[in-house]
Parts: sequence; structure tokens; C-alpha cells
Amino acid sequence: MDQTSESSESGDTIEVVVVRVFTNESGRNGNELGIVRSTPATSAREQEIATALGFSETVFLDAVHQAERAARIRIFTPAKELPFAGHPSVGTAWWLADRRTPVDVLHEAAGDVEVAVDDDTAWITARPEWTPSFDWLPLASPADVEALDPFAFPTGQHYAYAWIDEGAGRLRARMFAPEMGIVEDEATGAAAIGLTARLERPLRILQGEGSELVTELLADGRIRVGGTTVYDRTIEATL
Repeated sequence: MDQTSESSESGDTIEVVVVRVFTNESGRNGNELGIVRSTPATSAREQEIATALGFSETVFLDAVHQAERAARIRIFTPAKELPFAGHPSVGTAWWLADRRTPVDVLHEAAGDVEVAVDDDTAWITARPEWTPSFDWLPLASPADVEALDPFAFPTGQHYAYAWIDEGAGRLRARMFAPEMGIVEDEATGAAAIGLTARLERPLRILQGEGSELVTELLADGRIRVGGTTVYDRTIEATL
């Protein structure tokens, strides 16, 4: 599948909106997310398309029910479908609000994800048990996290972290998930949820090149994760 700015006679062309999720305050960094509206051309080809696009996750937006303020999505990494993921949920919630079709709920395979959007900041609320399993790697310092070689993790799903300021709940983190087809993830909402549950406290996480994630614990055991999302670009991909 080719990414191009013009249609091709060789096959169907789909539009892919790209947003960056969990940017810093100036709108830099953030994890790219591809958003595709499901059509007959994408049906049963979602994994193929996500693999070819190469984003850490690609969302397929199956339906938006404006009367119910809800949407149904499916999430794919380059290697497999996920029942839930954080940065795709946050990014989709923001994009729908930006398109003036805001929703309160995203129906995902794991369950219903509550969402809220305020300008460029989007929040989702999810259950920790929905998140993938990670090998947690607590390290002594942020410098130790930054020194890690992504290619030293040939298998599995790994999340390394160290305190920047333990009293303030500020962490430096990186995530490596070859099992998902991701060498290194720039910002990982599901891991932020899992780590918040593990440490039993709200967190402010600096991940990757400079992405920022914020988490909150709710009384019922669910966890909110949020951050800033910005539009990046729109591409046309030929199937």
C-alpha cells in the first residue's frame, strides 16, 4: 500500500487523518495516530492497512452515533488488534470533538471508554484490567531510562521508568513492544494506566522524546489518562 497525495487508478484510496497525542504544552512531540473511517474498501483489511501505515496504532472508526454521543472503534498496531489502547482513544476523542461531532463514549472491544474533551486536552477513563501486560522496569534515574537501547528488547512488552520527582509524582519513561510490532512507543496511555494502578497514585509522565501524560485515580478503581492532542496532517493511501 502506497501513501500518496493523489488518487491512483491501481486501487482504492483511503483518507488517513494523522494526529499527535500527548504532546507537550507547546504542541511538540506526541505519538502519531492514524485515523481511518471504515468503508467496504477497508473491511477485513484493517490489519493489512495498519501494518502498511506503520503507526504504533491505527484506529478504524466504524460508526458515530451523534444522538447517543457515542462512537465505535477498532484499534490495530502493526502486528495485531488491541481490545483497548490509551493514545488511540484519547486521539480519537479529540479528533471527533474537533470535527464538531463530540462523543461521551467510545465503544471498544474491551468495554465502553468514557471520554471528555476541553479544547486541546482530551481525557479517557478506563479499567486497568483492560491494559496489556508489561514487564515493568523501575530504574534508579531518568538518565538510566534515557540510556536504554530499544534493540536490547527483541521480544515482549517493556515499560521502563524512573522518578524525576517522586513527591510530585513525576516520572521519566520509555516503552518497547516488539510483540506489538513497535520498536519504541512515543507515548503509551495504556501503560500509564497500568503503572498508575501499580503505584496507586496519580502521575505526570514524560515519555519518549518529550511526550506528556497525566493520570488520575477514581474512587471506583478506574483511571483517567489525558493530555494534549494536535492535528498533524492528512494523507491518502492507495490500497
